[in-house]
Amino acid sequence: MNVRLTVTTLALLAAPALVGAQQSAPVASAFRGFESSSAKNLIAAAEAMPADKYTFKPTPAQMSFADIMVHLAQGNDYLCGVISGAKAPQRAPIAASASKDALLARLKETFAFCDQSLASLDDTKLSQETNMFGKSRSLAEIEMLTVGDWADHYSQFANYMRINGLVPPTAKKM
Repeated sequence: MNVRLTVTTLALLAAPALVGAQQSAPVASAFRGFESSSAKNLIAAAEAMPADKYTFKPTPAQMSFADIMVHLAQGNDYLCGVISGAKAPQRAPIAASASKDALLARLKETFAFCDQSLASLDDTKLSQETNMFGKSRSLAEIEMLTVGDWADHYSQFANYMRINGLVPPTAKKM
């Protein structure tokens, strides 16, 4: 009986410390969670869009579905590298005219880089400034810009899908 009481007491005493450790980087944790859900949704949308619709764009002035995929892949490597401080992989350029399989593979590779490079991200450098597109920005600002970028591109994918009679992944009943 004393062993059970001791173990229970120790577990209860340790619980607040464990919760505090998990919440010591709430911004990084939230960012990693958003990256994970964005990757899932963007990849699912790219998989659901038929290959013959990869050249689709609602108006001549807009990017095609494939153009958005290329842009996303380049952005993932750049932004996740800047945020994590990791060197982005040197990849051979991929054109929007590449096959659906090639574009999907590249998108998956770049989200895998994000997963790997963001794994050790914490909140200690949020105020660190870095130059991005000719302007000094904090890592916190870059994380927020990245979240907005993923949301913006998923919105594009969802709209392109709907115009083509498809239901976006997040609109499907589970």
